[in-house]
Amino acid sequence: MSQYGSHSPPPLRHPVPTHPAYIPEPPSTPASPQGYQRFSSSPAPPHIPNQPHLQQQAYPSHVPAYTSPFQHSQPPIPPQYQTGMGMHHMQPQHSQHPLQQPMQPQPQMQGPDFAAWGLDGATAQLGMQLGHSAVAAGQDYVQRNFGSFLPSNSIKHNFNVSNSYVIKKLQLLLFPWTHKTYFRRPRAQGEWLPPREDINSPDLYIPVMSMFTYILLTTLHAGVNERFSPLILGESASRATAVVLLDFAFVKLGCYILNIQASQVTDLIAYGGYKFVGVIFAISAGFLGLQGPLWTLVFLYVFASYAFFLLRSLRAVILPDASSANATNATATVTHAQRRRRIFFLFFEALLQILYMGWLVRI
Repeated sequence: MSQYGSHSPPPLRHPVPTHPAYIPEPPSTPASPQGYQRFSSSPAPPHIPNQPHLQQQAYPSHVPAYTSPFQHSQPPIPPQYQTGMGMHHMQPQHSQHPLQQPMQPQPQMQGPDFAAWGLDGATAQLGMQLGHSAVAAGQDYVQRNFGSFLPSNSIKHNFNVSNSYVIKKLQLLLFPWTHKTYFRRPRAQGEWLPPREDINSPDLYIPVMSMFTYILLTTLHAGVNERFSPLILGESASRATAVVLLDFAFVKLGCYILNIQASQVTDLIAYGGYKFVGVIFAISAGFLGLQGPLWTLVFLYVFASYAFFLLRSLRAVILPDASSANATNATATVTHAQRRRRIFFLFFEALLQILYMGWLVRI
């Protein structure tokens, strides 16, 4: 290699890190308190007597105090905390990794603090038990006294409807002449089919919705004629409720006098609430500008259609055929005199609808 005049480069050497023997600190401000000292550098390492050759320390044992230039804007520190703060900085701190910190117990959900209300635990538990007992007793009382009058299962059954059922039922109420049979179809277990499966089954959806529609329609009619008042809503609701209750009371009383095993309360209310469909059509005809004889013809038609529907529907309950599926021994075996009285009762109930509907359309 020497005959060509080339020389190899010297080997690479890594630089040896050196630390300054002393790092000067900024001078202290005159306004700093005498007892408060901060050290920006680490404290001196502990002295090891077995190694006398380590005389020179990398860091000085004493570093002048340094105070913040914003010390004048901070409140003075009480003397009782100055010694503790100085000792805190004089002692070396050993940092701990965040993952090595001990797990803190999670706070558990506690119940209400009854002690803040002046109650101890035993009294609070006794009060809660009494409250639960009172609620259970109230539910039992309502079920025993009103459960047989308005059973919840029957209400759910009457609201079991569908869109196709509602459309067909409205067509039946307005054109009952085209319908052939009005007898309801029973289930295999002896119960009636729900309205969505039987067009002849009474429901509460149409009566309730038509009743609310009647109340809103009468209010709109009063507003169009510049006679609107908040009292009209209450008057219309009271009138509609009174008509339904009077009709139900008359049918229930007639069934009791004639010893008729009538249907449930919800069924009778449903049959009496269908009259609001005809009333709504009569009022809507007035909105379209029909007056005088034309409006009277519309009113008579909706009355006749509802009376015919009610007559045929109640006949299936009061005078069932002996061969029908829903006939019982108490209702199928009636004498000739009883049958005549029941027919008279049905016609009288159908004729009373003209008075109810005439009162409702007077707005």
